[in-house]
Amino acid sequence: MITRAIVKAFQHAKNKGWDKTYWAFDIHDTIIKPNWSTKEIPTDFYPLAKETLQLITQRDDVVCILYTCSHPHELDNYVNFFKSHDIHFDYVNENPEVESQKYGYYERKPYFNVLFEDKAGFDPLEDWREVLDLMKSEQFSLK
Repeated sequence: MITRAIVKAFQHAKNKGWDKTYWAFDIHDTIIKPNWSTKEIPTDFYPLAKETLQLITQRDDVVCILYTCSHPHELDNYVNFFKSHDIHFDYVNENPEVESQKYGYYERKPYFNVLFEDKAGFDPLEDWREVLDLMKSEQFSLK
């Protein structure tokens, strides 16, 4: 359940004294309904994905990473599309804020605390509602 991962990420960050958490978001079958076109990016949001991402990406205590296998020529289109809907990602397929240390090698795998990914069990038809409810009801803050 994605909300458990979110609560755990905030608890872990507080215990460590960190001021932010890192969340990675897949696009297709997670945020946007795929269209399987090579000519144009899909633009049909799953219900509540847009509203929820607008809340999440405005937070100072969440670094948002667009985590996608989209082709390089599509990435600017996606970033601009999301910006036009007031959704702002800090990074695309990278997290330069977390460097390799003795406990992990992050040169090829971006570090994140929460993963929104259909292949990892995220259900866009149910989970966006739960995340939106959590973001609205709980006043999480690492400040």
